[in-house]
Amino acid sequence: MAQTVTTTSRILLVDDDAKLRNILLRYLESRGYTVHSAASAAQMDRLLEREHYDLLLLDVMMPGEDGFQICQRLRQQESLLPIIMLTARGDLDDRIQGLSIGADDYVPKPFEPEELLARIGAVLRRSQDSSKVEPSPGAIDFGPFHLALDYRRLYRDGQEIPITETEFALLRALAEHPWQTLSRDKLLGMIHGHSEDIPGPRGIDVFISRLRRIIEEDSAKPRYLQTVWGRGYVFVPDAGSADRHS
Repeated sequence: MAQTVTTTSRILLVDDDAKLRNILLRYLESRGYTVHSAASAAQMDRLLEREHYDLLLLDVMMPGEDGFQICQRLRQQESLLPIIMLTARGDLDDRIQGLSIGADDYVPKPFEPEELLARIGAVLRRSQDSSKVEPSPGAIDFGPFHLALDYRRLYRDGQEIPITETEFALLRALAEHPWQTLSRDKLLGMIHGHSEDIPGPRGIDVFISRLRRIIEEDSAKPRYLQTVWGRGYVFVPDAGSADRHS
């Protein structure tokens, strides 16, 4: 039997299936979470306007605005709210799509409640850890960008750019090894604690695409994150940039 935990984390569950919504609400509340629920994107928006949440559980297959569209809209609004997508469509292509538009995890239905609970705990821990300041060797600058390693933040011309913890970990791994071609398997091994967000080596391509949309002027013609066909990816900073500052 799963052990009840004490937590102050607040979860918003969005699913049009009233029966499943009520089951999950009761189960998660029995495990110490505060849970609110919505049956549609419109209800979700009203709750997000009024309340703070630490995690969004988002069903994919909903009438009207579906989960993929909701996730994409929230990320376009620069929301960093952690999102776990729930869906009966559990094949790899759907999971890749969910991650490519900014989801933090993807749980196929049917699932065991204990598995969902573990996934929620993992995503919340990563989210909470990302807000902690940890000692590190300073920063990396390239072009107009400042990658603050100690605060795990990315800035462009002094303005912070929203970036997820996994995106930051991957960008840091590349930026700390400029001009070195890194294979997908190598990158997976380098981003300790975050590789579970990426469904295998192919998933690296998804996160590279996400990073290119963040830092490249033209993601189709990348300047910093370049592909070495058949081998992997290489970070190419400006001449004299990518310097570490202590």
